[in-house]
Amino acid sequence: MKITWGAVAVLALLLSSAYRADAHHSFTAEFDQTKPITLKGTVTKVLFENPHTYVYLDVKDSDGKVENWAVEGGSTVVLYRQGWRKDTVKPGDTVTITGYRAKNGSNLASSKKVILPDGREVFGGTPGDSGPDSPSSATNGDAKK
Repeated sequence: MKITWGAVAVLALLLSSAYRADAHHSFTAEFDQTKPITLKGTVTKVLFENPHTYVYLDVKDSDGKVENWAVEGGSTVVLYRQGWRKDTVKPGDTVTITGYRAKNGSNLASSKKVILPDGREVFGGTPGDSGPDSPSSATNGDAKK
């Protein structure tokens, strides 16, 4: 059986496109825009990588029990354009994040705004991700004080 380079290229393209489709999702597929949430807590871990960034927080619930939350943000490129850097949020920082809960009720949220320890407010989501108040063109990283 003879395999041509064209067949190999087509197969490689199909496999890579299937991976990318599986790896990404829309806002409305995972998050509920009717369930806004505000989380204030201590950062335990930050993953500043693609396709989405994650900030993990220890947050006290109404009973005082500490729960760890994962908050998904925009891609590194989007956040970098907003003024973020890898060290904008670090483990040990106390931050407040507003966003939207996951549809499945887990401790997962989609980030919209992050209030940093110094009081600056920065955009934390993805422009055009269909969430309420989603900016059509996000403001720059010069956060409001």
